[in-house]
Amino acid sequence: MGSSKEEHIVMLPFMAQGHLIPFLALANQIHGRYGFKITIATTPLNLRYLSTTISKNSTSSQIHLFELPFNSCDHGLPPNTENTEALPLSQVVNLFHASASLELPFRGLIQDISARDGSPPLCIISDVFMGWATEVAKSCGTVNITFTTGGAYGTAAYVSLWQHLPHRGRDKDEFKLPGFPDSCTFHITQLHRFLRAADGTDNWSRFFQPQIGHSLKSFGWLCNTAEEIEPFGLDVLRGYTKLPVWCIGPLLPPCMLSEKSSRVIGSTQGESPEFLQRNA
Repeated sequence: MGSSKEEHIVMLPFMAQGHLIPFLALANQIHGRYGFKITIATTPLNLRYLSTTISKNSTSSQIHLFELPFNSCDHGLPPNTENTEALPLSQVVNLFHASASLELPFRGLIQDISARDGSPPLCIISDVFMGWATEVAKSCGTVNITFTTGGAYGTAAYVSLWQHLPHRGRDKDEFKLPGFPDSCTFHITQLHRFLRAADGTDNWSRFFQPQIGHSLKSFGWLCNTAEEIEPFGLDVLRGYTKLPVWCIGPLLPPCMLSEKSSRVIGSTQGESPEFLQRNA
């Protein structure tokens, strides 16, 4: 941390508002406290949205954006659809699968940064749905940190459900979830219809299972919550992932941030997040 070299962090959010906004808030938090250079890589239309958001908030002015080429029509999607908000639910799974096409240009970005700066970025912070970034980081000589933009308990349930599909082949509507205490019982009616119908060969499973698997090989996870809010959920998530899980939330959009409100986001003023300390 005492080096004069400007540290560089590259972020890779999934293409959805509920992911882009927390990533931008996290970028602001890290840059504002430590002065690290932050680059957010995303597709053209999502980059336009972030650029507009950044231009309205002076705190975001030092966040750099990198455009990853993407043509929705190449993936069986309607023209100019690069975000879940632009699609009916029936086509969202196609966007998930299409996101894997960003790996090659993203790898090129990391290689270019490494060549220009003489070393790879300090780390890559990627969305839990962009698990392939873990392999990119490893091959480029840096580490990947997975960011889940939801809370700890919900994230633990989500990844366990998709990895194990424990509701399949059961006569009863109630079931236990791998990684959760026996006292936790789940009911089939709590699952989305796509998850209830999943059998491991469907389009949803074929995306989520490998991407979650890759994310579980990352250096650690960031979770958009706080220890005081979710002690139980964090215990479950840490036990399930078997990785360090750092709380960096609750994150707020830039328009809600002020000197006073920023104190509730992540660590206290002057305190370095553990995930940055360990990797510096």
